[in-house]
Amino acid sequence: MDLSGLRIAVIGGGIGGLAVARAFALREASVTVYEQANAIAEVGAGLQISPNGFSVLRALGLGDAVRDVGVQAATIALHDYRGSRVLQLDLGRLTQRDYWFLHRADLIDVLRRGAVAAGVNIRLGSRAIEAAPGPVLRLEDGAVDADLVIGADGLHSVLRPALNGVAEPFFTGQVAWRATVPCSRGGVAEARVHMGPRRHLVSYPLRDGQIMNIVAVEERAEWTAESWSHRGDPDTLRARFADFGPDVQTILARVDTVHQWGLFRHPVARVWGQGGTALLGDAAHPTLPFMAQGACMALEDAWVLADALTMAEDMDAALAAYQMRREARVRRVVEAANGNAWKYHLSFGPLRFAAHTAMRLGGALVPQRMMQQFDWIYGYDVTGGR
Repeated sequence: MDLSGLRIAVIGGGIGGLAVARAFALREASVTVYEQANAIAEVGAGLQISPNGFSVLRALGLGDAVRDVGVQAATIALHDYRGSRVLQLDLGRLTQRDYWFLHRADLIDVLRRGAVAAGVNIRLGSRAIEAAPGPVLRLEDGAVDADLVIGADGLHSVLRPALNGVAEPFFTGQVAWRATVPCSRGGVAEARVHMGPRRHLVSYPLRDGQIMNIVAVEERAEWTAESWSHRGDPDTLRARFADFGPDVQTILARVDTVHQWGLFRHPVARVWGQGGTALLGDAAHPTLPFMAQGACMALEDAWVLADALTMAEDMDAALAAYQMRREARVRRVVEAANGNAWKYHLSFGPLRFAAHTAMRLGGALVPQRMMQQFDWIYGYDVTGGR
C-alpha cells in the first residue's frame, strides 16, 4: 500500500503508541497520537530493552539517542535471597550487544521527540471513549476521521473489547513493588535477581549509575486494584523482604517512595485487527514482567504493523498479515514469562538447592549454552537488520 497521506489515529502516547506513530510517519502517513494525560510522562521506573527491542529503535533512527540516555548492560546475575551468587550471564556473549537499562521516562522522551520530528501530531488531554471497527474513534470532545485506528492504550484498552468482547483478567497471586533509589554499585552495569521463597527482587542501574531501579515481587492471596500508580508503604516493603541478605537490605533502606500493583493475567487477544482498527502491545497481549519483554514486544509490534501495511495490497490483508507475523512469537514470550515466576520463587528448600546447583554447574561448565537459550528472544530482529 502507498501510505502517503493515510490518516492514522493512535490511541495512547506510551512506548508502543509513539513508536508506531514514528514508524508510520516515516512512511509519509498522516499520524495523530491521542493521549488522555495532559503531559507525555511516566512514573519514575526502569525497563530493560534487549537487542530485539533495540533493533526496532535503531531502524527507527533512534539508536544513538537511546545510547545517550541508557546504561549498556554487561551481566545478569541470579542470587540466592541471602546473597550468594547462583549464576552470572555474560551479555557480552550475545551476538548483538545492544542490551540497555533505561529510565522509562527517558525512553518516552526519545520516542516523543522522534515522533514529533517525523511530523506526528500529539494531542494531549484527549481521552478516547469509543473505538470500534469501521473505523470508529470518538473522543470526549468529538469524533475522529481516520483510515486506521490503532489501540496502543494498554491493559484497559478502549478498542480491545470491541474486537474481542469483554474478558475478565485473573489475579496471579503475585504483587509487585516498584521504586528507584540512589545507586550504590558504582559502575557495575548488572541486573541482579535475588530469588527467595515465594518472592524475588530485581535491581539494576539507570542514568549513568546515578539511580537504581527496583522491582520486588511477592506472592499474596488477594489483591483488589490493578494499577501502576497505587502508592505503597516503604516500611511494609522492607518487612516483606526482611529475611533477604545485606545487599537487598542496603537497597531497601534507601526507599522513601514506592508503588505497588497486582499482577493479573489477560489472555492474548483472539482478534488483533479488523475493519481499519488494530491492537498493539499490552492492548493485544499483556505479559507479566518476568522476561523483561513488555516494552520490546510493543516495539516489535510497531515495526511489523507499519511494515505489513507497506507490503500488503489493502488494509484487510495488512491487518491479517500483522497478526500472522506476530501472534506465535508473542504467545511464546507470554508463556515464557508466565513460567519464570515459579523458578524465582521456589520455597521447598531441597528443590531450591537442586535448582540453584544445576544453574551454578551450567554457568561454570557451559556458559555459552546458558546464553544460547535466549537466542530465540534476543536474536530475533523484526526489521531484517535495517
